[in-house]
Amino acid sequence: MIPRITIPDDFPQVVTGSPAEEKIKALGEVKIYRSKAETEEELIERLKESEVVISTRAFTHLGGKILASCPKLRLISILGTGTDNVDLKKAAELGITVANTPGANALAVAEHTVALLFALVRQIPMLDREVRSGQWPRVDMVQLSGKVMGLLGLGAIGGHVVRIVKGLGMETIAWTLHPSGERAEQSGVRFVSREELLKNSDVISLHLRLNDETRGFIKKEDFDRMKPSAFLVNTARAALVEPGALYEALRSRKIAGAALDVFDHEPLPPDDPLAALQNVVLTAHCAALTPEATRNSLMTAIENVTRFLGGKQIDPARLIVKGSR
Repeated sequence: MIPRITIPDDFPQVVTGSPAEEKIKALGEVKIYRSKAETEEELIERLKESEVVISTRAFTHLGGKILASCPKLRLISILGTGTDNVDLKKAAELGITVANTPGANALAVAEHTVALLFALVRQIPMLDREVRSGQWPRVDMVQLSGKVMGLLGLGAIGGHVVRIVKGLGMETIAWTLHPSGERAEQSGVRFVSREELLKNSDVISLHLRLNDETRGFIKKEDFDRMKPSAFLVNTARAALVEPGALYEALRSRKIAGAALDVFDHEPLPPDDPLAALQNVVLTAHCAALTPEATRNSLMTAIENVTRFLGGKQIDPARLIVKGSR
């Protein structure tokens, strides 16, 4: 029997018209939706007959109600690393396999992390705007060489960030859930406690997965521990930071600034308080949007589907939930 494969969220389009589209269509009966489902009911209608779902967008929340409404669903293949848009507990309970594509877009996100950092500490958005208006501003900027970069999380993305900033002459320290001497030697970082990292870093960059352990990982009191001259960069998930805590720290200048690619509400509403601050640089959750990263992520997600439907084991590094359906 031909499997039903659904892509519920190809918006903006990355699959449609790409080489990946033909590869997916060779695996089964494929339905690609080119708009965002506005309600749970609409999403259920799209997915209820599916055996395989390829999720390309984090805004598509595959919660317990939706999963329970899809009795034929056997595999969710996620484009990217984040799995916070899927109810993993419910997936395991229902026997649904969940896989992702760790590392496929890591270099693109790492480059964007450092690009955001440069834009922030060199005040590039402001300078560009002022020069275009006929001004010729002179401002003090930050030299990164000799500064301390602290990474909260050291997966594939964090590893690439370390290699880039070391080339700038930055010292790198990191906190991770799974530190080891071998990882420290391989990455060239020094693992420290969370408190030491917050206290001593000139730049703090977030590279943690969002889950129950890490939600609200940075709280109001953590900003009190940071240097007033410190900068925060977040290309991971907005919910890693306690709601409202970042805005208050920026507004009151407890930290010097922040560069953000992720937000609690996306797209960011124009009246969001963050948008009114001058000590932030904002981009539209686009860190992974390079042709190379998109291709790598798509092909890895398709490989997960191909192996699953062929009765072969998915790479353990990509297997989040091993289902039984």
